[in-house]
Amino acid sequence: MSTPYQTREMTPPKPNPGDEPYFTAAAEGKLLLKRCTDCGRVHFYPRALCPFCFSDRLEWTAATGRGEIYSYSVTRGGVPVPYAIAYVTLDEGVRMMTNLVDCDLDDLRIGQRVRVVFKAASDGTMVPCFTPD
Repeated sequence: MSTPYQTREMTPPKPNPGDEPYFTAAAEGKLLLKRCTDCGRVHFYPRALCPFCFSDRLEWTAATGRGEIYSYSVTRGGVPVPYAIAYVTLDEGVRMMTNLVDCDLDDLRIGQRVRVVFKAASDGTMVPCFTPD
């Protein structure tokens, strides 16, 4: 049976110190990643040190907002509204955990192309989610 996307309430994120630019950009419909200026690698989730070379010389960089589903799980039981969470591999090479939205949950597939969309959490904070391209 087909399970179309329905709106569900998302829990607000708990930002760490220094994450303000990430959420400010999300409120403007932009997805940011951190890039290390020493080793040149991009990473997600935002953090104070590069996970590859441990440098603190990091900068925010705009992501394309496109990628593909690496893995996903659909939750149907015990919740008011069925939903899907996923790991999405962005075109920049990083993998992020996210919600899959605005889609038929039965049509999702590993390797499916997706693009970022921003949805409001229950406190109004904009959260990057992904929808099929």
